[in-house]
Amino acid sequence: MFTDRRIERHQLPCFLQVFNRHTDKPIGYLGNISSDGLMLVSRLPMMVNADFELRLKIPGPEGDVHAIDFTATCLWSREDINPQHYDSGFTLLQAPDEYGQLIAALLQYFSFDPLQASA
Repeated sequence: MFTDRRIERHQLPCFLQVFNRHTDKPIGYLGNISSDGLMLVSRLPMMVNADFELRLKIPGPEGDVHAIDFTATCLWSREDINPQHYDSGFTLLQAPDEYGQLIAALLQYFSFDPLQASA
């Protein structure tokens, strides 16, 4: 089944760990991200149609860690191409402004502008 994606998602070659906001236990890694959702790569499948309280821990320049807390609903979960891993798609229900700032920072960091490279 082919489905056109409504929004552009950006793949992350290096993963950021995602945590359960209440227990602070890691549940997986950020696979890709958009302003409306994200894909989580984890060792266990996620419960579909369930709301999750999640946390991203973003390293700061001084070695400090900044937490971005948000609520998301799992829309789907399936086996990853890698054995013993699962990919799960989430839509955001509630996220702070810092979530959007993270997307902008990641987009700038991982984007390649061929016009600037030829200059």
